[in-house]
Amino acid sequence: MSGFSALDLARAQFAFTVSFHIVFPIFSIGLASYLATLNGLSLLTGRTVYLDLFNYWRKIFAVTFGMGVVSGIVMSYQFGTNWSVFSDKAGPVIGPLMGYEVLSAFFLEAGFLGIMLFGREKVGPTLHFLATLMVALGTFASAFWILAANSWMHTPQGHAINADGQFVPVDWLKVIFNPSFPYRFVHMVLAAYLTTAFAVGAVGALHLLRGTASPAVRTMFSMAMWMAALVAPLQLLAGDQHGLNTLEHQPAKIAAIEGHFEPQARAPLILFGVPNTAERRVDYALKLPLAGSLILTHSLDGVVPGLTNFPEKDWPPMAIVFWSFRLMVALGMAMIGLGVWSLYARWKGRLCDWPWLQRAALALGPSGFVAVLAGWVTTEVGRQPWVVYGLMRTEHAVSPIAAPAVGASLLAFIVVYALVMAFGLFYMLALMNRPPLASDAPAPHAPALATPLREILFPPSPDAR
Repeated sequence: MSGFSALDLARAQFAFTVSFHIVFPIFSIGLASYLATLNGLSLLTGRTVYLDLFNYWRKIFAVTFGMGVVSGIVMSYQFGTNWSVFSDKAGPVIGPLMGYEVLSAFFLEAGFLGIMLFGREKVGPTLHFLATLMVALGTFASAFWILAANSWMHTPQGHAINADGQFVPVDWLKVIFNPSFPYRFVHMVLAAYLTTAFAVGAVGALHLLRGTASPAVRTMFSMAMWMAALVAPLQLLAGDQHGLNTLEHQPAKIAAIEGHFEPQARAPLILFGVPNTAERRVDYALKLPLAGSLILTHSLDGVVPGLTNFPEKDWPPMAIVFWSFRLMVALGMAMIGLGVWSLYARWKGRLCDWPWLQRAALALGPSGFVAVLAGWVTTEVGRQPWVVYGLMRTEHAVSPIAAPAVGASLLAFIVVYALVMAFGLFYMLALMNRPPLASDAPAPHAPALATPLREILFPPSPDAR
């Protein structure tokens, strides 16, 4: 890794570990709420199908939760190893917020997790349902505190800077409920629900395509498609409000996302293109006239900022945020499309017996995870070169540590995380590969993959058989 500075490697290490970590909390937040819903419906209706689905997904939740905890603990140590200057300067604000996350969220999850996973026969259905609710509330609270801390770094307020250059909180309500927090929190929670819905829908679609149309599989797929149809359009609205907030507080990020070097009134929306920072233009741009101003300012005559409004040293890397944002939006539109398709199929009475709908749902199973990662890249890279926006530059936050030391730890993380990810994903996919088991069914055996996944997604023509 010669040629890279300690700053480059520290940024790469944090990006790698947070990208690995974030997929597990996102899935945990959505799965915990799904489990609470299933548990509540089983109590409310008395139907065993909901309890069967609860028992099926709780095992997957346990693995997801465990991997999230392990990867999160490792990630947090980097604040002291690679980002000690940031920890010193921003610690009085960030430290308590992260402490609140542990005390109010993690303890709540850990305290009731065992009851949720193993205690139904011991505490009874009602207390078991309450334990499941507490776990779901804990995941929700975890997102609250982590987003509060991260949002403060984007839109800092409620603090003072003391003689030692430290950020000292003076108004905790302003620190927590900073200007970007409500929008980012809603956006992230909806993303968690969508990610889970498409993962659950993909599992249901897989078993439907394999011919397992049991009540549990049909219910699983139906619930997932309801979530997709209802939440995906809400996420579009939440994203629009988040964009307006970002335009107000981080206009340079919006300029990079939209691909505008010069401020423009009646600006077009650049759908695709190749950002050319050296020439300050977007090559091969495909544009929609006036749409940029309409979307960002809700006015055809609105002025969209350009990067030349800001010193070049404060520009975020345009190419990265330009493409990561478009990947996120493209996946979001595909989710909306599948949700609309599912409503049509439901209306036609073909929700669970329309193979191409199931193939589309299976193909989009990982889309939520990819969209979340693309959104975080857009948000965090778009904030550069600031670690605390407008107040502390990333280059001033890194520890005084040699590049080889950071590079060695980065290589170690890559190797260890690759092994952990491989084993974790293998086990979770093995669990998902089995269909849900009815309460009165015999113990399952490992299913044979009679129909390969490739043939499910791309069925051969009749002439090829």
